[in-house]
Amino acid sequence: MPEPHAGRYHLPIPDDPRPSATAVDVRNQHPPFSPPRPVRPPEGAPNVVVVLIDDMGYGAPSAYGGPCHMPTAERLAAGGLRYTRFHVTALCSPTRQALLTGRNHHSVGMGVTTEMCSAAPGYNGIRPRSAATLAQVLAGNGYNTAAFGKWHQTPVRDVSPAGPFDRWPTGEGFEKFYGFLGAEMNHWYPLLFDGTTPIEPDRRPEDGYHLSEDLVDQAISWITDQHTLKPDVPFFVYLAFGATHAPYHVPKEYREKYRGKFDHGWDRQREITLQRQKELGVVPPDTELAPWPDDVPHWDELSGAEKRAAASLMELYAGFAEHTDVQVGRLVDALERLGVLDDTLIVYILGDNGASGEGGVGGTLNEHRIASGLVDSAEFINAHDDVLGDPTTHVHGPVGWALAMNTPFQWTKQVASHFGGTRDGMIMHWPNGIADRGGIRQQFHHVIDIMPTILDVAGIPQPASVDGVAQQPIEGTSMRYTFDDPDAEDRRRVQYFEMVGNRGIYHDGWMAVTRHGTPWEMVQSGTPRSYDDDVWELYHVAEDFSQARDLAAEHPEKLRELQQLFMIEAAKHNVFPLDDRMTERENPKEAGRLDLHGDRNVITFHGPGLRLTEETAPNVKNRSFTITAQVEIPDGGAGGVIVAQGGRFGGWSFYLVDGKPSYAYNYFGLSVQKITAPAPLLPGRHELVFDFRYHGGGVGRGGTGTLLVDGEKVAQGQIEATIPYYFAFDETFDVGCDRATPVTDDYPVVDNAFTGTLHTVRFDLADDQCSDLASEQARERCRAAHE
Repeated sequence: MPEPHAGRYHLPIPDDPRPSATAVDVRNQHPPFSPPRPVRPPEGAPNVVVVLIDDMGYGAPSAYGGPCHMPTAERLAAGGLRYTRFHVTALCSPTRQALLTGRNHHSVGMGVTTEMCSAAPGYNGIRPRSAATLAQVLAGNGYNTAAFGKWHQTPVRDVSPAGPFDRWPTGEGFEKFYGFLGAEMNHWYPLLFDGTTPIEPDRRPEDGYHLSEDLVDQAISWITDQHTLKPDVPFFVYLAFGATHAPYHVPKEYREKYRGKFDHGWDRQREITLQRQKELGVVPPDTELAPWPDDVPHWDELSGAEKRAAASLMELYAGFAEHTDVQVGRLVDALERLGVLDDTLIVYILGDNGASGEGGVGGTLNEHRIASGLVDSAEFINAHDDVLGDPTTHVHGPVGWALAMNTPFQWTKQVASHFGGTRDGMIMHWPNGIADRGGIRQQFHHVIDIMPTILDVAGIPQPASVDGVAQQPIEGTSMRYTFDDPDAEDRRRVQYFEMVGNRGIYHDGWMAVTRHGTPWEMVQSGTPRSYDDDVWELYHVAEDFSQARDLAAEHPEKLRELQQLFMIEAAKHNVFPLDDRMTERENPKEAGRLDLHGDRNVITFHGPGLRLTEETAPNVKNRSFTITAQVEIPDGGAGGVIVAQGGRFGGWSFYLVDGKPSYAYNYFGLSVQKITAPAPLLPGRHELVFDFRYHGGGVGRGGTGTLLVDGEKVAQGQIEATIPYYFAFDETFDVGCDRATPVTDDYPVVDNAFTGTLHTVRFDLADDQCSDLASEQARERCRAAHE
């Protein structure tokens, strides 16, 4: 029988022609009508599951010789293929956009993370409609589609109940979405979306809740329903964990499994990992360890306290990694129980960038502090050893362990010039389509190659148009040619890399690179570094797997050739103009992108319930402002939160405690300053005001806070310092409650809703907002990444 809907080059596929009536009476109709046939994928198209781990380097998972035991990765590798020269971009959002479009990240507007997007075409954070997603193409060809977990691709101004929703997951081809839209998430108290509806879990950590487990539960349930109701229709599942991105949140028993396992330190761990990698065959026998950065201490240079703190944080990370992989194992087991594992192509990507060095040289109990140059001492970390990974911590590990987790390469996440930032493990498992069990593939490939590979195995052509929009070419190359031929010649001969000014270009076994910035230097001094001053290095990566030997001085002609090639590729893919700004671009005015509220200085919320991300909330940072709440107090009094932003690790809250109006400012979890009225409110309607006068003189400064009740001043106090750039990526602005973690212990976690009647909350924002980015001082402040 010929395949219906043949062609498939224009999506949606047109309906079949409507047959004509040949009789007045249906009994006489000839030929009789047949029901319209739904679109189905080509015969033999497999199920597809793409699993993406966050912030994991090449040398972390045990399947690639690392110290993090990941039994599911090992199991899938033993039954499928391990790729040893697979590359991603050096940050979260760009890798995800490239993965799901098959195009380079600048080609689809995602040169950096969504929070740092600007107005430039390669960096605006808006996927062009000419680059349909993998989910759109598969759904348009009859697949059922679902995404679970981290998204991090929706323009930040669109993440609100006002939408638009066309670049949310359900607007980009996924029929089901359950997860979060930002850079990271609290795994104990996550703030999630089901489709476009904000939700919170109905269980808590004390009930055994954990986000990674929840995501897999949801995925298994959805797959089971699809298989039960439509067993003949293949499905596409995109499962993107928040793990192993900070915060490191994991059940304590997983951390305890690694207790003492890292006391030998990161230098020795690199040696151990490299030896294991050689034994596994995931690096060539002559591979050398790449150079160690000069400004990162070696293990024997640390004090005893520093060693214990660093080892503890690595124990936690390893437990986090193993716990995540165990959840993937539950999904694989479910596929096996349903009898569909053999006909499911599983793509297991062990990192969306290299391991992250954004926790600073010593690591931290609260990653948000790093953005303002605040460093946790080893003694402080050790004093909290028993609670590492629980809801009271927001841990990020130290640079030294990030470098070790990127063994055998140099550098880390953000650094697109070197493999420590861009090379990750990737496993493909498809028993019905891959005969080589436990095979190793050494062809050079990139994350943009995943989409064309999936379309290839499904027998689906790359569409010429989608929804009437002509499609720009898919820039990836199918990897299917490697399935049956381990020695096949590379089909990806050229690939550029760029992230925040760090650049690289690969061509036929050679690579020229230049590193522009240092991810863990949270405070940099002096004027912006000129791109002309960047030093280029040259590596013959066909013979030097780890980029250990710089040949720039020996082959200047080759270096110049590759530099010219980079200029050509960068111009072709919208890389220019280069932009090395980090923290600055979190401010939409500095970045040049559109903001939801624009220049509005008065914003009124009507009643409780609204939950907003930081980018869509009123911006009260580095300025004076006034909050005015119209409330009604019932007989017997009231309590709870009127409005709050952030949580335990940084934020503010306007609330009632013991019936008394109060304002609390939580400074990075280090201190909580409170201004509280002396008496509780009487029953009846009241106007409550918190007025903050910013002292000015730069960002992150303090101010004077005043509480007024019905126009009368009742309390005043000083807030000595404020958070300059970002309260939290995993907390929200909440009207009528304080979701996730609480700003202050004056009220409980979750159960803190205002018990009176909240009529309105109005924000009046002053025009005295400070920015240190217009002066030379801006160049001396933190330039931290939050992705």
